[in-house]
Amino acid sequence: MIVRKLHDVIGTDHDVDNGKSTSRRLVVASDARGYTVTDTCVRAGTTSYMRYDRHLESCYCIEGSGQVHTDSGRWDIDAGTLYAPDRHEEHRLVTRTDMRLICVFSPALRGDENHSFDETAPSGY
Repeated sequence: MIVRKLHDVIGTDHDVDNGKSTSRRLVVASDARGYTVTDTCVRAGTTSYMRYDRHLESCYCIEGSGQVHTDSGRWDIDAGTLYAPDRHEEHRLVTRTDMRLICVFSPALRGDENHSFDETAPSGY
């Protein structure tokens, strides 16, 4: 049984800030579950250009609003919306307000990975 509170993660190696967002990794690879769960806060007015080649990710928005952009379309994201890019799919998350996302990664993250954002190439891990 794992019981972990958000405040248990804040200030540890599993509390990762990249300048655009802060990702608190609640379940990581060392927990031997095969997936990661994060509580991620994305700052208002940011654009995050991403692509995951080794992971699948699903993001469930619980607060805030923005859009996700891919080559195949644009979708409004707000509380109660889930988005899940395909593996290798380049996408941009554009925030209107601060957004809070609960994200699941498979396979699991170590917990200390961080984005290196560059508008000319997508970031991922």
